[in-house]
Order: sequence, then structure tokens, then C-alpha cells
Amino acid sequence: MTATTDASSAPGSPARVSGTVRYWAAAKSAAGRAEEPYLAATLAEALAAVRAAHADRPELLKVLTMCSFLVDGDPVGARDHAAVRLSEGGAVEVLPPFAGG
Repeated sequence: MTATTDASSAPGSPARVSGTVRYWAAAKSAAGRAEEPYLAATLAEALAAVRAAHADRPELLKVLTMCSFLVDGDPVGARDHAAVRLSEGGAVEVLPPFAGG
């Protein structure tokens, strides 16, 4: 699924790209899967799509509020998720708090 341009994007907004959301530990359990594809321009957009797709999984929605994220291996930290652009073929790692670490 290649998406270097997307007709549903507003003019002047970044193009949506495809990649993979990977869930770890409690997020994986709550999502009921290890990973799924995304089509989004920013981390905020990808997470909004995950929330919409899993509206019937309240435990995942709760876990997401506690998670940290890596985008293509780089920690997002406190950056605004709307400012974190995604890359074609990239990966968003969803990391819930781990016991003891």
C-alpha cells in the first residue's frame, strides 16, 4: 500500500504514508494483535486512526494514554504528536510502561 499522495489530505498538509504500528506487552494484549498497518501523515493522525478502529476495545484506549512511542526507532518523548511526521514504510512502536523499567 503505497501512499505518497492522498486525495483526502488537505492542500498544503503533509501526504499520508503507509507503515506499521507495532504493539508491545499490555498494548499488544489490549489490541488483540501484534501489529497493523497505518496510513497517516503524523503520529497524531495514526493514533487517531487506531483509536477509531479499536473503539470497541476500551482497554486499548486506556493503555494508549499511558504509552510512550518510538517512530522509526526514535523516542517521541514530550513532542506534540501532530508535529511528528511519519515516513513511508516506517514503524510506530507502542510501548506501555514496563514493570521494573
